Amino acid sequence: MRKLAFLFLIASYTASAQTLSKPEKTVLATVQKQMPETEAFLEKVVNINSGTLNKEGVRTVGKLMSDEFDKLGFKTEWVTLPDSLNRAGHLVATRQGKKGKKLFLIGHLDTVFEKSLPMEPYTRVNDSTVAGQGVNDMKGGDVVVIAALKALNDQKLLDDTSITIYFTGDEESGGGPESRRDFIERAKKCDLALAFESAQGLHHVTTGRRGASGWTLNVKARSGHSSRIFNDLGYGAIYEAVRILNEFRRTLGQEQYLTFNPGLIVGGAETHYDDKTAKADVVGKTNIIAGTALVKGDLRFLTESQKEKARARMREIVDKSLPLTKATISFVDGIPGMEPTAANDELRKQVDKISRDMGIGPVEAFDPGARGAGDVSYVAQFMPCLDGLGASGKGAHSIEETMNIKEFPLLIQRAALLIYRLSR
Repeated sequence: MRKLAFLFLIASYTASAQTLSKPEKTVLATVQKQMPETEAFLEKVVNINSGTLNKEGVRTVGKLMSDEFDKLGFKTEWVTLPDSLNRAGHLVATRQGKKGKKLFLIGHLDTVFEKSLPMEPYTRVNDSTVAGQGVNDMKGGDVVVIAALKALNDQKLLDDTSITIYFTGDEESGGGPESRRDFIERAKKCDLALAFESAQGLHHVTTGRRGASGWTLNVKARSGHSSRIFNDLGYGAIYEAVRILNEFRRTLGQEQYLTFNPGLIVGGAETHYDDKTAKADVVGKTNIIAGTALVKGDLRFLTESQKEKARARMREIVDKSLPLTKATISFVDGIPGMEPTAANDELRKQVDKISRDMGIGPVEAFDPGARGAGDVSYVAQFMPCLDGLGASGKGAHSIEETMNIKEFPLLIQRAALLIYRLSR
């Protein structure tokens, strides 16, 4: 049944291709012809660990992609970051011309899979699915960009265009505002931004997505013999941490577009957390009241107003401490929200037109509440933006991450035509 459906899709695509111009039809054919080398390149970069904190791995993947852009006539450079940020840096590729819109294409080189985790190599699961670390989030998206540009370059359709490609090295664990300063400044020189984070199939793109910030909860309490808990030594740090987390869930857990995830929690006699390795050490015994607890999490939101209101409510909850405990919460800004706008939707309409011209069918805006934060949000206040143009798949950020290899060429073709039409 699946094979029949796919054949119907291809037949529909072929029948509708007559609505495309001759150069566009040639681009589609070129993408298809280049697919074996495209997939081989994808396999190569997926099999290199590039967890955010694996700076060598991020730079290695960046060098491979930089070489591809060099071949296409782009000027490439590596943006270095201060050692204090503990991040690899970013890849930038540019070409200057006078045709059409000045495009800012966004991707990222890093994945959530740090080097300490077991390696999951690129694997062909079946005729429609491949698996591997970062295969759809977002090495597949990066390869969509490269393959689309290769097809355009092959037909000399990149001549006199103005395109900036910015692949960051720390999207999954950002190095803070300093890491995005150059990113934002370069984007401001362009007319619009296209981001190639994971696609939600063939019929949705992203016109809005939530932002993300971090929070850290520290709890201190009286320690001593466990038999004295609830009495003269109070409740201990772990009970206070649990109270706070449960109140977060109870009072804020049903608000649309708002989530707050405690990703790490430790408590005991002593705790220590290392930011550079994302590891925590704890010492404690069952007969000792925990004197300290640490919780680290993220807060996701659609608008800045929603973020600030949530933070204020979380502070109120933290301040209502159990007896003989004291908790503090701090927040760190991460990626801002990308609010859906009319300008963003105009870009969606252009993708919709291309998709219909290709015979794939309509393209709608994806629910912003179902998208996490992304680099595109840093520049969304300055220009029209569109995201979700990369590879489609499932299980991102898990050992079950997969990519739809049958939709892959169609998404590359669609990206190539979008870049072509915008740059005329």
